[in-house]
Amino acid sequence: MSGIISKLAVVGAFATSALAHGTVQSFVTDGKWNRGYLLQDYYTIKNGQTAPATAGWYAEDLDNGFVDGSSYAKPDIICHINAKAATSSATVAAGGTVEFQWTAWPESHMGPVITYVANCGDDCSTVDKETLKFVKIDEAGYDADTKTWASVAMIATNNTWTTTVPSTLAAGKYVFRHEIIALHGAGSTNGAQNYPQCMNIEVTGSGTESPEGTLGTELYKNTDAGILVNVYSGLTSYEIPGPALMGGATSTTPTTPASSSTPVASSTPAESSAPAESATPTATGTPISKPVSSTVPEASAAPSATGAASMAEESTHESVSPDRGIFTQKQRIGTKH
Repeated sequence: MSGIISKLAVVGAFATSALAHGTVQSFVTDGKWNRGYLLQDYYTIKNGQTAPATAGWYAEDLDNGFVDGSSYAKPDIICHINAKAATSSATVAAGGTVEFQWTAWPESHMGPVITYVANCGDDCSTVDKETLKFVKIDEAGYDADTKTWASVAMIATNNTWTTTVPSTLAAGKYVFRHEIIALHGAGSTNGAQNYPQCMNIEVTGSGTESPEGTLGTELYKNTDAGILVNVYSGLTSYEIPGPALMGGATSTTPTTPASSSTPVASSTPAESSAPAESATPTATGTPISKPVSSTVPEASAAPSATGAASMAEESTHESVSPDRGIFTQKQRIGTKH
């Protein structure tokens, strides 16, 4: 009987992994691939086995799980549901890049993409997440001219988002908090869906800036302009929620690439061994053959606040290395929009 239960758990792990969106399955720091925390790791642990050590934090964001506005003052908003610190760490240089590779994301779940960092002191693996103070280093929201959401631009680059670490950020050990906020149900209170993902990354370099930051439980209120918003009302502007950007950080204007530049997927490296550091791995599944439409749907096509109907429409393909250089970067010095 125990063998049957174990097999069922494994089947459940793969089924959940295939259906899920909303997790960073891997990330690339200055060209080096790093395994993220995978949903199947949850079942490995539940079966009494040891999951691989990763820089991605443990979280119980199962079955397309998200955090809504009713939990903005609770620990789950920090790094997702029942999150626990990762036991490993990655490394990136100040001024370098982190490429967050998401699982398949539905276009209907439109919203901003935001990245924060929080200094964790000497050891991120033992840090109390409720003491972390986050500094925003990257944000992208909505381009009213092209009617493009940051999440849609992320989909068009094969579910990968690239954040540049400010060159002035002080060296140290940090928890990176990368997040998409889905706004398809945000016209009603607590309808926004937050998908925060955390990973331990050590920053190297000669930077000296260490901004104070904001506690994770104080980043948002469910009445913020960028949280309680009807995205089907013909927006002419959008205010990205959260604190102001760190001085010298970048705000990204979301755009979609030309279809001819969309990369083609190849094979995924085996989980038992990391791929070569010189290249970002690709993933199995059906690649995006052309950019998805960036046009916001009409109000009559608005999905429900729960987004349940959209789940059945999701594909099971995963991210591949994106074509670079499609975002227009502009400097933001301690301001917010």
